[in-house]
Amino acid sequence: MSAGPKLRIAVVGCGAFGRNHARVYRQLEQERAAVQLVGVVDIDSVRAHKMAKEFATAAFGSLNELEGKIDAASIAVPTVDHLSVGAQLMRAGVDVLIEKPIAASLAEADELIAIAAQTQRIAQAGHLERFNPAVRATIPLVTQPMFFEVHRLSVFTPRSLDVDVVMDLMIHDLDVVLSLVKARVCEIRAVGLPVISDKVDIANVRIEFETGCIANFTASRVSTEKVRKLRFFQPHQYISIDYGRQDVISIRVDEGAAAALIRGEMPAEPQGPAPGIAAEKPKVEAQEPLRAEIQAFISAAQTRQAPLVSLQDGRNALGLALEINARIAEHHQRAGVAAMYKT
Repeated sequence: MSAGPKLRIAVVGCGAFGRNHARVYRQLEQERAAVQLVGVVDIDSVRAHKMAKEFATAAFGSLNELEGKIDAASIAVPTVDHLSVGAQLMRAGVDVLIEKPIAASLAEADELIAIAAQTQRIAQAGHLERFNPAVRATIPLVTQPMFFEVHRLSVFTPRSLDVDVVMDLMIHDLDVVLSLVKARVCEIRAVGLPVISDKVDIANVRIEFETGCIANFTASRVSTEKVRKLRFFQPHQYISIDYGRQDVISIRVDEGAAAALIRGEMPAEPQGPAPGIAAEKPKVEAQEPLRAEIQAFISAAQTRQAPLVSLQDGRNALGLALEINARIAEHHQRAGVAAMYKT
């Protein structure tokens, strides 16, 4: 991290996400990183002052009070406010890290992208699973993914009920898979239902890409257990990622040994779980994904380099999530359960 002048930062939004951003910035400041947590912002003054006291910083009731006092900010307000807050900050010369989903619509996402370009601001999308050490350790292993099986299950909590489970949970995995496949989506089949809230709480999606790759996603926020796993197959290899444990397992098939096995030629000293199959665990250096995400944002703001996860990446994930929700709504109509779904 740069040893130059300290980057003056604020956190806008004092909910659960905002609190975690403030916590990390304060930790980095205490570790003598080139960053200063100037303050936290929320229209709820009680909540703002409570968080400010917790992290030994100042409380502000509006963005106007921050004018000229900060260089960068994390935006952790409700999704419907991302455009207005992001636009005001960037036009004031402030770099931004915008929590996912980056906007409520593609039109709003496009406006944020345009403003970032016009103002020459660093603008990073908050897809923190890209910074999960297990995902980072997997990237060098990717060759030609052809089949994904992804599960993200959580116990119900009252947070994030302003969005459905696709925007709340599945969007993390949509972003990761899009970054690994790098191809256009050609077909989406989806089903989802509200269970506890008035929005979809559980969803299952099948996506086909132009490369022929198939990806199955299941996301639930009404599960009895917490599961965050992504598994995929590519020619002669299977890779499993456990986001929570930050663990990667790679199982590779040696073509020559496998062919010999098919011919009935057994090796004298079999290696691995079976002849021709080798299992390995790539080295993963444990780190909190949010901390890694914030450090990457700080570095991008200091060096004026493009962020690892751009607003365009955020738009791509948002666009796919919106398409999935459209397919879910169509399924409700066909299945006669449309009355259960409130937009």
